[in-house]
Amino acid sequence: MTEDSQRNFRSVYYEKVGFRGVEEKKSLEILLKDDRLDTEKLCTFSQRFPLPSMYRTLVWKVLLGILPPHHESHIQVMTYRREQYSDLLHALQVVRFVSDARPQVEVYLRMYQLESGKLPRSPSFPLPKAFEQYLNLEDSRLLSHLKTCSALPLLPYDLWFRRCFAGCLPESSLQRVWDKVVSGSCKILVFVAVEILLTFKIKVMALNSAEKITEFLENIPQDSSDAIVSKAIDLWHKHCGTPVHSA
Repeated sequence: MTEDSQRNFRSVYYEKVGFRGVEEKKSLEILLKDDRLDTEKLCTFSQRFPLPSMYRTLVWKVLLGILPPHHESHIQVMTYRREQYSDLLHALQVVRFVSDARPQVEVYLRMYQLESGKLPRSPSFPLPKAFEQYLNLEDSRLLSHLKTCSALPLLPYDLWFRRCFAGCLPESSLQRVWDKVVSGSCKILVFVAVEILLTFKIKVMALNSAEKITEFLENIPQDSSDAIVSKAIDLWHKHCGTPVHSA
């Protein structure tokens, strides 16, 4: 049995007996020791497992292209990135696109759009259709209720899909969702939205106004967020399959 296959076997075994995270952390540490980080394997790991908090920032930066795969370049590149951040922020302030009153999450969005040449942002966003499709598969009666109340077009898609649940979920839960987004699986956002509806089905079904449904979904109880994210990840695996960790 090869070293890689042994490691994969141990990962599955630990997960089955309830010791998730032990072998996963070791596997990630092995990946991070490579002189040239393998972004494909890091993506697979991030989709297959939750990232340990001590390594999350580094992995996100590498996957997003903020840091290069080579360790020896990290310090110098981060110096350039800080200068780039200051330049982008200053440019947006000069053209009055952001101000001190703007929420920080929107400032970051505008900085990304400016750097990528997408300012102002395009209004098109395809995920609401996927959301409707999977909600129908999981609970068609709940979807019918939203349509009957004319609530479907008014759901907080901007909060869910453009802001990736920032301001909706607490940071501890948000990080687990963003692990998947950063590693290339934006579809996880759809399943978080679906699971929010499924979790609060009784409350939503009791509301007969589109405005009241939207108001509730924009301010969901925070104490259920960890369970929502865990169930959403299960739904994601159910409909999209489980990525195989190859390291």
